[in-house]
Amino acid sequence: MTTNLPAQTGLSSEPSRWPVISALGVVQIFAWGSSYYLLAVLAAPIAADTGWPLSWIVGALSIGLLAAGIVSPRVGDAINQYGGRPVLALACLLLAAGLVIFAAAQSLWVFVVGWIVLGIGMGGGLYDAAFATLGGYYGRSARSAITTLTLWGGFASTVCWPLSALFLEHLGWRGACLAYAGIHLTICLPLVLLVLPSNGKPRPTGGKLETPPIALQGHERRAYLTMMAIVVLAGLGVTIISVHLLTMLQQRGMSLAEAVALGALIGPAQVAGRICEMASGGRHHPFWTLAIAAVLSAAGMTMLAAGFPIIGLSLILYGAGNGIFSIAKGALPLALFGPSRYAPIMGRLARPSLVAQAVGPTVGAILLSVAGTDQTLLALAALIGANLALVVLLWGAVKGKPIAQD
Repeated sequence: MTTNLPAQTGLSSEPSRWPVISALGVVQIFAWGSSYYLLAVLAAPIAADTGWPLSWIVGALSIGLLAAGIVSPRVGDAINQYGGRPVLALACLLLAAGLVIFAAAQSLWVFVVGWIVLGIGMGGGLYDAAFATLGGYYGRSARSAITTLTLWGGFASTVCWPLSALFLEHLGWRGACLAYAGIHLTICLPLVLLVLPSNGKPRPTGGKLETPPIALQGHERRAYLTMMAIVVLAGLGVTIISVHLLTMLQQRGMSLAEAVALGALIGPAQVAGRICEMASGGRHHPFWTLAIAAVLSAAGMTMLAAGFPIIGLSLILYGAGNGIFSIAKGALPLALFGPSRYAPIMGRLARPSLVAQAVGPTVGAILLSVAGTDQTLLALAALIGANLALVVLLWGAVKGKPIAQD
């Protein structure tokens, strides 16, 4: 395995980067903020207003993630065939439709239907689809664009949690959902249609575009299956921690304010990790980005499980690793399998990851109720630490093998 990627992009013409990445960045902020992060602010007000069980309101997000996982392979195939612009545009419409259904819902089952619609939009509008779109535009040189986009996405909760609170105060939770639907239709959709180029498919410099089969053999198949296992464990771990971290910190004797203050360190640490990756200029192979992410995440969670006294440092290390992992998840498949197979492979890798994220909160709740906080943290440390072993296994599958050059 070499440490530098080839300069050739494989595209006939490369669109200007800053308008494309900036437009996608804004779209990602509101796509994440109005879906994955929506219930952090609105769940309790929805329960108070409707009388619906809070567990069902929060659990509906898992249904949305399952819907996203079901459609993600089709999303990857569609981006490979038609480019990213029409897929992302449809995602904006679906996200808006799901939010309108929320606002109109007078029963819990309608609310759940809204999450199914929203989940399909998530499958076509979050990172995996955006990364695949960038791979179509910039080919093998898309790594820096992926890194920059994750910086934008890292501000989704920072922007949308206060915005959700503002909407809630002045418009109520139903009005907040309608406001986000309006943002998707009046800001995100025009950005997709007017800024993103229509062609985002890999195009050889000579000859007719042909979509190669994505059937993988030998070391490629071993690398793909190992990468799939890595994203599954990472998805399971990150959702358990995201949902249950404050509870676990409080059960270790902290006040809610202390737990919130420590948990808030994870977001800036994610952004800081991504900035460090950007500063490296992509001079190392993305495998090493994945390895660093796995080491940092495992170190942070092991320190937390072992009762390391400086809890903030544990969470900073974990957060930095999690932030860098988002880049590796997008950049490494591009390096291993090439631009022409990138979108379909990203779609197929997204499904098990999203399913793991969907079941993560339930798994975490069961662990906490059965084993308690200390054992749950040990299980999380073991889960995240297992990714280190998988990274070593991945190295064995890809070292010395040629990087795809299409």
